[in-house]
Amino acid sequence: MAELSCGHGQHLRHDPPFVEREWVLDPRERERRLGSMLDCPGCDRAEIPEGYAPASRTREFDQDTIPEALKRDHDTKPGVWGVIHVSEGRLAYRVRPPLESHREVAAGDTAVVVPEVLHSVEALGPVRFHVEFLRRS
Repeated sequence: MAELSCGHGQHLRHDPPFVEREWVLDPRERERRLGSMLDCPGCDRAEIPEGYAPASRTREFDQDTIPEALKRDHDTKPGVWGVIHVSEGRLAYRVRPPLESHREVAAGDTAVVVPEVLHSVEALGPVRFHVEFLRRS
């Protein structure tokens, strides 16, 4: 079982014909691959891993007070998830590859921020929102 920096776990069996990972059978090869990047289906679905809880949050921003850093591509640290809470108006939320997407987040809705994935926000008129950060509890 691999523990990924996002907080998800992933079984890495050698189980053809679905996945061929013969390297899992060799202790030296397993050791050599520690720290390498793996695709994470949980992150692809923006699923916050079990055991994560709110740790901090930003103040509430509006269309005039959104920090410039949030309008540009930025990311969170390894293992730090975010949840954007929009209380009024609409916000454009853009996620860069590898999880590329673009969506509008409206009042009463949320958007999940996956660790280490570049993203940005843009006010679509008057808006109020804050970001909550989650860490493993």
